Amino acid sequence: MLAGLGEAQRDARRVLEQAHISPGVLADPQARVPVERYAELYNLVCRELDDEGFALFSVPLRSGSFEFLCRSSITAPTLAVAIDRSARFLRLVLPDLAVHLDNQFDEACLRISEVRPLKSGRVFAFEWLLRLLHGLFSWLVGRSILLDSVAFPYPRPEHATDYSLIYTAQSTFDCDVLCARFSSSLLELPIRRDEAALQSFLEGAPGKLTTLYRRDRETVLRVRNALRDGLPSATSLTDVARVLHLSPRTLHRRLEHEGSSFQTIKDALRHDLAINRLVKTHHCVAEVAAELGFADTAAFYRAFVRWTGMSPAQYRRRWLPAPPSRVGGSS
Repeated sequence: MLAGLGEAQRDARRVLEQAHISPGVLADPQARVPVERYAELYNLVCRELDDEGFALFSVPLRSGSFEFLCRSSITAPTLAVAIDRSARFLRLVLPDLAVHLDNQFDEACLRISEVRPLKSGRVFAFEWLLRLLHGLFSWLVGRSILLDSVAFPYPRPEHATDYSLIYTAQSTFDCDVLCARFSSSLLELPIRRDEAALQSFLEGAPGKLTTLYRRDRETVLRVRNALRDGLPSATSLTDVARVLHLSPRTLHRRLEHEGSSFQTIKDALRHDLAINRLVKTHHCVAEVAAELGFADTAAFYRAFVRWTGMSPAQYRRRWLPAPPSRVGGSS
């Protein structure tokens, strides 16, 4: 998001400070910022560059592009027509990426393909456009559109575990084009928004779209919080359902509706906390495993290798600075 500021010789630090985000977080791979601050940064960068595409593309998306994308689709009778109108509008203002809807039998696929090679930020560009369209279409029909799976046209990124919170747990990589699949029955959903709703929606947009997943994924976030609060106990789905005053079956169904699962959330939470402990503390691997509720160190070791491709010790050596050498002493 910030890369375009550098190319335009603008001060990224100043924009970060305006969004109340410490520039120091950029140097910490495990840092997190509140989603509201991220949304504010989104809008500040767009205004600074007069480009709602963050200077990622061959031509800028001038301020107001998102508003007219909304206006091109809000009068559509159904979601299918809204998607078609959005694709045709983006063809006019975003020549580098093409959006197309395929509908076969009971499955629909929203395709995003590269027309011109993207000069920078390729992974973020695809993530951004999918999130933008998914958020807009969900808002238009007044409900979260469940993505059954998404194929991404790039290698698995380091932050891929976050995809289960934003898109779906069923994500694959190294594909030819981006393909987001969902039930074709959703294409017949009516558009439920009008001009009055649009005026309210556009306040804080387009950055406002980044906050929508908090509502779209309410159960996912509640489960994640319950799991974190329950550590170091190895909390089960039944335990979390009891805390949330739901039956296990209802909790499973709600998570499925939000495109996630109990195990996916548990793995993502443990992954984040494990990296935080390894990088920011000097706790031994056995202590970290116990803090995260693993039955034994071997189970934690296997899980960490599956998450990162390296052992906990290798990961820690990669990020922790080497201890200062002793001068004039003997060991």
